[in-house]
Amino acid sequence: MKRVRLNLDLTSVIVMIAAGVLLPVLLSTAVGIVALVAAENTTGIVTGVLIISFTVTAAGCGLLALVFAGRKARLARQQADFIANISHELRTPLSAIRLYAHTLHSGKLRDDPEETERCIATILRETSWLDVMIERVLTWRASSKDMMELSMKTRPVAKAVRGAMDRFSSLVPPGEVSLSCAIETSQCVKHDAEALSAVVLNLLTNAYKYTGSRKEIAVGVEDRAGQVVIEVKDNGIGLSPVEARHIFKPFYRVERGDTSRTGGIGLGLAIARKLVVRHGGSISVSSEKHKGASFIISLPAVEGDS
Repeated sequence: MKRVRLNLDLTSVIVMIAAGVLLPVLLSTAVGIVALVAAENTTGIVTGVLIISFTVTAAGCGLLALVFAGRKARLARQQADFIANISHELRTPLSAIRLYAHTLHSGKLRDDPEETERCIATILRETSWLDVMIERVLTWRASSKDMMELSMKTRPVAKAVRGAMDRFSSLVPPGEVSLSCAIETSQCVKHDAEALSAVVLNLLTNAYKYTGSRKEIAVGVEDRAGQVVIEVKDNGIGLSPVEARHIFKPFYRVERGDTSRTGGIGLGLAIARKLVVRHGGSISVSSEKHKGASFIISLPAVEGDS
């Protein structure tokens, strides 16, 4: 309810500024034109010109005020959405951790080692999700303020990609995702292994969120005309052309189209794009609605190994 009230207040402010600027501008312009038309001497012409000049200045100031007010409204909405989304995303794993911790603490599973192991594995998995989300927020803050330092080394990308896949596998229950990988590259790329691994992990978790009960994700790495290309493909809900144009914007999220809440905080793909650009590469998406999506990272290949 607070969010709705905030948006209404900001909208009212913008409307009042627009009305307060447009009405005087229109009236002043009309007076200026009348003064010029009816002028019989130099004084009348000067008066008309001054009125129109002041009117143009007022219009410019009003336009700036509208732009700033609109920007403030967008930032306020983004902030409200971000707080709501991050609260939901943190609450979900915390609830699971609390539930399984209480179950273990109750002693009901003291004589059931198999179920105890399952509870512990779930707690560890949900803790890993928390770690990923917190890391994502911190990465966005650092990258958006240009505070992120990259340790760039020339080497193959296979280790970074496999590291992302191993970490992703620890986040999901065994057997829930059909995950395949084909690494067919012999070229090196100057990159920060942790940052590149974070990019691939973001793509994997994004694919996981937007696939249904039958989750199939394929990762491929190959050399193409002086580039090393990393592709993450899924069998999810896909993207419309409009969604594909906005998918890499911060806080933009695609609705899943079912009754479940859209997951994530809308930063994963924005972070991926920033980091890929920092590596001198590009990232794009190829997708059709209801036919899955394929995210393609292209990085410049270089000679040598250092």
